[in-house]
Amino acid sequence: MKKYIALVIVSIFIISCKSKSVAVQNTPTEVEAKKDNKVIEKYYDNKLDFKTLYIKANAKYVDEKQSQNVTAEIKIENDKQILVSVRFLGITMAKALITPTTVSYYEKINGTYYEGDFTTLSKWLGTELDYSKVQNLLVGEAFDDLRKSKYTQTIVENLLRLEDEKETAIKKAFFLEPEKYLLQKEEISQNQENRKLEILYSGHKTFDQGTLPTSIEINAIQPKGKTDINLNYNSISFNEQLSFPYSVPSGYKKVLIK
Repeated sequence: MKKYIALVIVSIFIISCKSKSVAVQNTPTEVEAKKDNKVIEKYYDNKLDFKTLYIKANAKYVDEKQSQNVTAEIKIENDKQILVSVRFLGITMAKALITPTTVSYYEKINGTYYEGDFTTLSKWLGTELDYSKVQNLLVGEAFDDLRKSKYTQTIVENLLRLEDEKETAIKKAFFLEPEKYLLQKEEISQNQENRKLEILYSGHKTFDQGTLPTSIEINAIQPKGKTDINLNYNSISFNEQLSFPYSVPSGYKKVLIK
């Protein structure tokens, strides 16, 4: 059941539901931004410093045909592994274990599971994916390492907009608030395909380990329709001793991706 898969690996499987990236359609009034060569440096001053992160969240999935509310338990060992459990009425409906080299999940409705790597998924989805993109999305950090590209700076609706200067079919833009340089929104666009992925972060809360958004809104638009996922973090704790149990129930059928 794709909606559970989407909730398990959040935006990755939103993309896997064929909502890849997309074109930015809105054209708000823009004024030339005051050049600040240290914007990206200041942004990375906010980077979270933690060993483990434990999150309990409410999640809502909406597409053209259905709407579903579930709960999600997210465990992260920084840069090593992520375990996501999706539950409905207390029953585990889907579970995923993600590491830098492997992606595994199972879902109960159809009794299926997947085991593979990001290379296979990237080829299947037609967009480059890796572990860091998943972790960054969940902790409110930019998909890409902003230090590795050049960006055009403008101001849009009182936010600093950094647009990747690379001339590619996929356009990327990152929006930072100008006081603490926290990420508020990121957009990935494919003009020719009329696809757009927009991620909005809000309700930021500051901890000893840094600042984390407590609300993530994911909007994926494609020619066949729109898919939305909302994650609201109810409980957040850092640096606890966490376990990452994962095993596929017996009798489940393996999903093959070609």
